[in-house]
Amino acid sequence: MVKSINLYNSLNIKSKHKRSIILIGNFDGLHMGHQKLFNLAEDFKKKYSINIGVLTFEPMPKMYFNKNIKNFRISNRKQKIDLLNKLKVDFIILKKFDKKFSKIKSVNFIERILKKKLGARFIFVSNNFRFGNKREGDVKQLIKYEKKYNYRIIKPKPLIKNKKIISSSLIRNYLQKGKLSDANKLLNRKWSIEGKVQRGKQLGKKIGFPTANIDIKDYVLACPGVYSVRVKMKNSSKIIRGIANLGYRPTFNGKKILLEVHLFNFSGNLYDKDLSVEFLKFIRKEKKFKNMDQLKKQIKTDLSVARKTK
Repeated sequence: MVKSINLYNSLNIKSKHKRSIILIGNFDGLHMGHQKLFNLAEDFKKKYSINIGVLTFEPMPKMYFNKNIKNFRISNRKQKIDLLNKLKVDFIILKKFDKKFSKIKSVNFIERILKKKLGARFIFVSNNFRFGNKREGDVKQLIKYEKKYNYRIIKPKPLIKNKKIISSSLIRNYLQKGKLSDANKLLNRKWSIEGKVQRGKQLGKKIGFPTANIDIKDYVLACPGVYSVRVKMKNSSKIIRGIANLGYRPTFNGKKILLEVHLFNFSGNLYDKDLSVEFLKFIRKEKKFKNMDQLKKQIKTDLSVARKTK
């Protein structure tokens, strides 16, 4: 069983968590590149017998500064915390990113937060890390103050696979292009969406394929289409296979992006239930059908593919 970690919603941490290893970043998706970083931090933890902490931000700064960005996240807040838990982190600081925080001068971020509030001993950051008002601070500035504030900057080389740097941006790009298997490889797990089942127009039920409808909220919009999935219910170890349509439902002239999941060999009420939908295989892109008969025929073909997915 994974131990639960200390979760802070402010920079006021317990004295036992000061003088720790601090990893700073959005850590969206916690992909293989991030995992390499945490493995290195684990080595430092063993060598120096100190804790590992994470300083991350909600909302993600990019989404805070650009309110037009809606579908962007690979993982939601809860998933990020769960994944950090599995990475043997001792504590997480989930700092609210707001106007006041965004205006902090970079030198003040170093002195007041990294030194006085956290007392960081080792600070892990990516080479392109920027911070402070108007992103004025960078890794060079952090290194400049190492001796003065008695910390050490660790900036591991990025992880490269197939001549590409593994990044959250690359994974978003793969998902948007329907390259689900490539995205899943870089995540080192199956990409998933968590959400509550909502009451829909019951269009699926009317044509013989009842679906659970989930609002994808801020998740990145993967390529609209049909996917083979497996579904987990909150507080249940049961895993149910199924098929999902992510998109606008053009045959029904839909306007809002929606995730519709049809579960195999399942009967029961799912309304208001929290589901985690893992995406196993991209089957085909979304398309508009001329009539219901064409749609039903295609659904049967899709179901056959989804049932065979391993």
